[in-house]
Amino acid sequence: MKAVAFNGSPRKGGNTEILLREVLNVLDQKGFDTELVQVGGKKVKGCIACMKCRQKKDGRCHQENDFLNECIEKMLGADVIIIGSPVYFSDITSETKALIDVAGYALRGMGSPLKRKIGAAVVSVRRAGAIHAFDSINHFFLINEMIIPGSSYWNIGVGREKGEVLKDDEGIRTMKTLGENIAWVAERIK
Repeated sequence: MKAVAFNGSPRKGGNTEILLREVLNVLDQKGFDTELVQVGGKKVKGCIACMKCRQKKDGRCHQENDFLNECIEKMLGADVIIIGSPVYFSDITSETKALIDVAGYALRGMGSPLKRKIGAAVVSVRRAGAIHAFDSINHFFLINEMIIPGSSYWNIGVGREKGEVLKDDEGIRTMKTLGENIAWVAERIK
C-alpha cells in the first residue's frame, strides 16, 4: 500500500511536517510505502477555471503547473492521501488551497479517480481556526468520494514555534491513532 502526505506549510521541518511524520511513521511500521511531498513554499498557481482539464479529461492542469501535476500523479498512484496545513488566517495555506483546487478540478474532469481511496487531513495551529482548516481539507476528500478515517480527536496539533507541537501530547497521540486507523481501514478495503 502506498501513502503520500502533502505538507502545505512553507516552514520545512515545522509543526505540520512533524505531525505528518508521526502519521507516516505508524504507516511505515505497518509496511506501507510512504512519501512526504513538500508543497508549502513552492511556486504553484491556483485554478483559473480555464476549463482545459475538463476539455481534455486527462486529470492534468494545463497552466504552467508542472509541480502540481506531479502531485496529482502521486495522488493517483496512492492508496492513502494525507494533506497537512498550518492555519493561516483561520484556513489553509495558499499552496494547500492551490493543490486542492487544481487537483480537485482536474481529477473530477476525468470522473472520480480518487473514489474510495483513504484521505486524512492534518492541521497544526497556534490558537484558533483549526476546525475551519480541517474542514477545508476534508471537503476535498468528501467531494472526491474518499474514505475519511477518524482518530481519537480531530487531527490537530497545537504549537507555534518549530517543534513546539511535540509538547502537545494529545495531538501527537491523535496522529499515532490516525496512522493506526488508516492502516486498519486500508487493510479492510484492500
